[in-house]
Amino acid sequence: MLCPYCKAENPPNAAKCRKCGKTAPGSEATFIGGDEPQEHPTAATEARPSQGTEGGGDTPGTPESWSIANERAPASALPTGEFAPGTVLGDRYEILALLGQGGMGAVYKARDTELDRLVALKIIRPELTTNPEILKRFKQELILARQVTHRNVIRIFDLGQADGFKFITMEFLEGQDLRGYLKQHGKMSPEQAALIILQICRALEAAHGEGVIHRDLKPQNIMLDAGGRAYVMDFGIARSAYLPGMTQTGALVGTPEYMSPEQAKGEKLDERSDLFSLGVILYELLIGQSPYYSDTPLATLWRRIQEKAKPLIEVDPTIPQPLSDIVAKALEIEQENRFASAGEFAHALESWLGISPSVVGATTYQAPAPSLKRKPIWKYTAMIAIGLLVAVAGLGLPKRFLPGAGKKAAHQPVSVLVADFTNHTGDPIFDDTLEPMFNVALEGASFVNAFNRGDARKLAGQLPHPTGKLDEQPARLVAVGQGIGAVVTGELSRRGDKYSVSATALDAVSGDVIAKTEVTAENKDQVLLTIPKLAAPIRKALGDTTPESVQLAATQGSFAASNLEAVRQYGIAMEQQSAGKFEDALQSFSKAAELDPNFARAYSGMAAAAGNLGRRQDAEKYAKLAMQHVDRMTERERYRVRGQYYIRTENWKKCAEEYSELMKQYPADNIGQNNLALCFARLYNMPRAMEEARQAAQIAPKDVQTRMNFSLFACYAGDFQTCEREGREGQKLNPLYDEGYLNLAYAQLGQGQLAQAAETYQQLQKLGARGESLAASGLANLALYEGRYRQAVQILERGVAADIAAKEPDRAADNLAMLAYAEILQGAKKAALSAADRALSNSQSAKIRFLAAQTFLDAGETTRARKLATDLASELQADPQAYAKLILGEAALKERDPRQALQLLTDSKNLVDIWIVHLDLGRAYLVAGAFAEADSEFDQCIKRRGEALELFQDDMPTYAHFPIVYYYQGRVREGLKSPGFADSYRTYLSIRGKAGEDPLLPEIRHRLGQ
Repeated sequence: MLCPYCKAENPPNAAKCRKCGKTAPGSEATFIGGDEPQEHPTAATEARPSQGTEGGGDTPGTPESWSIANERAPASALPTGEFAPGTVLGDRYEILALLGQGGMGAVYKARDTELDRLVALKIIRPELTTNPEILKRFKQELILARQVTHRNVIRIFDLGQADGFKFITMEFLEGQDLRGYLKQHGKMSPEQAALIILQICRALEAAHGEGVIHRDLKPQNIMLDAGGRAYVMDFGIARSAYLPGMTQTGALVGTPEYMSPEQAKGEKLDERSDLFSLGVILYELLIGQSPYYSDTPLATLWRRIQEKAKPLIEVDPTIPQPLSDIVAKALEIEQENRFASAGEFAHALESWLGISPSVVGATTYQAPAPSLKRKPIWKYTAMIAIGLLVAVAGLGLPKRFLPGAGKKAAHQPVSVLVADFTNHTGDPIFDDTLEPMFNVALEGASFVNAFNRGDARKLAGQLPHPTGKLDEQPARLVAVGQGIGAVVTGELSRRGDKYSVSATALDAVSGDVIAKTEVTAENKDQVLLTIPKLAAPIRKALGDTTPESVQLAATQGSFAASNLEAVRQYGIAMEQQSAGKFEDALQSFSKAAELDPNFARAYSGMAAAAGNLGRRQDAEKYAKLAMQHVDRMTERERYRVRGQYYIRTENWKKCAEEYSELMKQYPADNIGQNNLALCFARLYNMPRAMEEARQAAQIAPKDVQTRMNFSLFACYAGDFQTCEREGREGQKLNPLYDEGYLNLAYAQLGQGQLAQAAETYQQLQKLGARGESLAASGLANLALYEGRYRQAVQILERGVAADIAAKEPDRAADNLAMLAYAEILQGAKKAALSAADRALSNSQSAKIRFLAAQTFLDAGETTRARKLATDLASELQADPQAYAKLILGEAALKERDPRQALQLLTDSKNLVDIWIVHLDLGRAYLVAGAFAEADSEFDQCIKRRGEALELFQDDMPTYAHFPIVYYYQGRVREGLKSPGFADSYRTYLSIRGKAGEDPLLPEIRHRLGQ
């Protein structure tokens, strides 16, 4: 065998030339000064740097010295200079195998005997460490590289010296580099390649932010682990690999095939040089060859300096034009014509893929298992429809789902989408019947969440090729978009009198089979009873260690429905409810309950449908009926139904207790976590609500409602920046979701960005009738906040007319209550009373009665206000009882009885700690001359101002109630003889002074001596 470098004769299959010592070619090379090869078949992942020193020496990681393992005689090496397996370096690192060697030295798989873990150990070539200047620069660069912290970056975490050798240790990673992958599998699909490069862009973004330029990006330096995540290797090494004299000659460092033009010319590099190299890699992933291929390295370098790369679409017309354009921009010869940053490159890829930048750090590509046939899911298109705009996060399943992967005791949340089962029997009774029950069986595992099939069907209808079915292909597309790990497909066949039911769990991205199972039912009525047994192997494959016998026992009662038609009606109702057809859903749930009076799940569905229709008493009644059949539920269902019951009865304390217990037992339950946040919000514990909502968003980061709840509760808690950020993330998931605009406007209001809030409301107007109604309320509330009372009245009158025409009496009542408040603020009592009466004629909700009573008090109709208070006090829920106390307390204030007012208001606060009670308490203390107490209450109002955005947590904006706090605070601090009292008055004037309509303005200016 001739050496390709020095032409010396070598033994057959020799890995290294015995004359010149160079490694035989077998993978792409790193050229240092022109022609020296280096292999990287292994990699390392981030780990904590070593602490302290061993046997003396300086702290690891300092430029001045390497850590010393010991000072005994050097370990022996083979004649080739390699360490033999079994060699122990520094009494700590046992060499297990040679992984590769080249320009930097040799890389070994080793075992750290002290910590009992595998590491990748790189022995540095001696000639690189003999020159003090070279060594110092090299160490400084390695330390700089350790600052790069990112999930897609492999980092060095220890520098050491032992037995006369200097080395680097990294945590060992099993996987395959991109070069090896391309050799084994060939080119990638456009989507696969884009996802890989997107991850690397984010890794480079982190590195460039630390001032680290890679300078040697190539497929060998990009690793795919067993879970499909991409990693960048050798940060900070390639840029430091200067041999003596090279800095003076301007010799090249890097791989010619992937060098940027400026790198090829020996010019100064910046981060855009890395982006050029990344463009070359993407080009190669897409068509299987380099854009600058030539027979010699010199010709390769010359081509990239002189010629533009041939557009991908001209080489392969199947490459999408937008993706071809992205690659062309990355490969521009002049640096200023390329992407300005890795982040800009990433954004271009995200835009093409149609995914959200909020989660690209989690984006992975699932490498195919060698023994399984890969099923492509991209036959529809790479782009999800603009109206969907769902992010791609967590695409690959966790390692425990992959063949041969080890089990873990604790499991992260796993989302599963059950696709439509194929009904080969021809009997319609099985259509949409088995799937909801399969969801129930899967969710017996505490870490499994079954994705709502109705929501999935709606998303499938928004695909580029819309469909109303959840067959495998659209189901996998929806799953990829929603970050769902697995899709379950199923089939039902009849074999004589018996029925065969099969189910297959697939990795949503790769299509690899996770598990496949089949059961037989003796007859038609036994089919449902087989579902838990059908689900058991899939639960096991997902990581559930619960014995099958225990699984079956836990679901026995829940699957004992005596009527198959009842279950079918339940499935129909679930689809109708997800489609927003609540009246139809209620009828279908009711029919299911008629067919099987013991079907607990039917009653809970009735309660949910009635609640969505605003029929609180019916919802409470159906929830009670569901509770009567708890023995026919799984444990998880029992927690959910009880929690729903407490929501319907507005027992928020018990609601929080029930869902807290649910989360202890089923910590991955996104529904329970969401509702737990709601319970704390209704208890007016906004910091806790925000924290629980944060956890819900971590469980289901792609669920738009969960994101919006997190955003809203952050606003309530006064964290307006988080509110805005999460609201925008929610808008990316669904730009047509009106709640996103409300949250964004609230965040802008809270930050004093009033013009921006107005623009947001104007955008909301474009989203249809509901958007117009919500926007009218928001713009009117904004006008009231700024003291533009006449304009607010005009907006509200138009809004009320539109609501009535649209047969939306509750929305009309909200706007009429706000109209009454607007008339009171400008002193028009008669008009205010008329608006309050009209509000009551449209709604008798507790909120409307409370607001109407406040208007009656302000207009001098105390008797009418007290009557409404009596009505509210007769209700069982805490909120209306608290409202009643508030009205009576405000009436006492009107009658100049602060002592009685304080008692009533304190009683109200003890019932429900709503924001407005602190405003009234402050006013009562002010009238009583208790200035310190009043000041404390107004401080609470300002601290909790986020709650004033939406006092009743129901889309009705109420921030116009907030500015008056500054007027009263000024009065109090004036009473305290505090020189800062004027600041409060000035703040009020800055909010409402410009419009010049507020009756309080002359008084405030007089108090300021103006």
